[in-house]
Amino acid sequence: MSFAQVYTRSVVGLHAPKVIIEVHLSQGLPALTIVGLPAAAVRESKDRVRSAILYSGFQFPNRRLTINLAPADLPKDGARLDLPIAIGILAASGQLDPDVLSAFEFIGELALNGELRQVTGSLAVARAIKAEALALKTLGLKMLPSELLQETQQSEETRQLIVPMENSSDASRVEGVTILAAQSLKEVCAHLQSLADPSAMEARLAVVPLRCIQPNASYQVDLADVKGQHHARRALEIAAAGGHSLLFTGPPGSGKTLMASRLPTILPDLSAEDALEVASTYSVADSDYDYGTRPFRQVHHTISAVALVGGGSRPKPGEITLANKGVLFLDELPEFDRSVLEVLRQPLEAKQITISRANSQMTFPANFQLVAAMNPCPCGYDGDGSGRCRCRPEQIKRYQDKLSGPLLDRIDLHITVPALPIADLQNSHAGESSEQVRMRVIAAHKRQLARQQKVNNELSPSELDEYVQLGEGEQQLLQMAQQRLKLSARGYHRVLRVARTIADLADSPNISSAHVSEALSYRSK
Repeated sequence: MSFAQVYTRSVVGLHAPKVIIEVHLSQGLPALTIVGLPAAAVRESKDRVRSAILYSGFQFPNRRLTINLAPADLPKDGARLDLPIAIGILAASGQLDPDVLSAFEFIGELALNGELRQVTGSLAVARAIKAEALALKTLGLKMLPSELLQETQQSEETRQLIVPMENSSDASRVEGVTILAAQSLKEVCAHLQSLADPSAMEARLAVVPLRCIQPNASYQVDLADVKGQHHARRALEIAAAGGHSLLFTGPPGSGKTLMASRLPTILPDLSAEDALEVASTYSVADSDYDYGTRPFRQVHHTISAVALVGGGSRPKPGEITLANKGVLFLDELPEFDRSVLEVLRQPLEAKQITISRANSQMTFPANFQLVAAMNPCPCGYDGDGSGRCRCRPEQIKRYQDKLSGPLLDRIDLHITVPALPIADLQNSHAGESSEQVRMRVIAAHKRQLARQQKVNNELSPSELDEYVQLGEGEQQLLQMAQQRLKLSARGYHRVLRVARTIADLADSPNISSAHVSEALSYRSK
């Protein structure tokens, strides 16, 4: 046998398209050629693969080797193709039975001694295998004859993914995909060879058990740490209940960062599918993630636009994608470069970001809650009553003008956080805990899902007309406020969404003037 096919996956953005590795041995001078848009790490794999095969006790074929990575127009990067390339070479040279390979997909980086090393994106690969199996099943139910449908369903049940041992904990979170973990190329080959000999059970890899797929969020902080600041705590609860963005303005040390970091603790739990989506994103980005918790990304004001929204020659997820289903916190907002802040305008509306390059276009999720904090002036003490501020009016105006009107218009809640009196700090009675507030948030969240299948912040203008019914008094109040506050159409719609959330927290099916007035009080900016 001089030809073999091996199945694996590349990782492009957050997706893991299938890659077929074709290995062909032919007559000629010994050489190894890899074609199919391989990146540098893939081209270098031939040296790792050669050494790993020899160290594992196999023969490296002394013939001309051509390796094709299909589809040829899909870029392939990373060292995750080392293992499938090695398996393909061994199968094409007759040292492994190529007939057993069709039931497996392989990912893994090879050390020179044949050991398997951890790779990125294993969870994304497992999710892609499951999605493809479900798509085939749906297609089979519609198009395939009964005998072919039965064969297809059987192949789905035996679909298996072989990964390095370090990746098994992530990949095994996906239900419906059989995960086999190995520590070396030799172990993988022994497993494949044993398939031809049912009695050789001791050589087979053990199936990694399915890990608990229900997210179990655990946070190290609590809202009870925040004393006083009842107005800001109320705004934080509204933001959590409706998925709204908010801006804290106040002097240094007033608790802006403290409250922002507690927002994830009062948000509803992630669903099992959302938790897998977030974990898959962090797996691709090769970042640590506490499974089941809401992401909280606090970025420094020196961040670039590409690092914030994602990009690069081969687009990678940025901070807004890593904050998907969670919170993005921007402290000292006016200190950010204005061009960096302006790139937030589109994803705040669309809940996703599209990165376009000359040869590719990629869309990343960006359904995050924006929480920002700023001082009222360069020194931070304007209006706190202490008389410490020495900033001139033109300095204050220049400082606040760093934030554009369109960006501020997209922030639902504008909260002034005053300096905290010492008496509040000395008060031994803590405020409500995160769990107490979270119960009210979950109740309001359920009302929204039952009524409209989405949170209030995601309602379109047409859906607002359907789900937000105002009486004559409330309409007049909004008309007066629009003239006084110079509300734009976007600002008007955001006031309606916030008023709807306030009514949901009060378990009120109708929006009253009190709800509208409170929503308007958060549009002071």
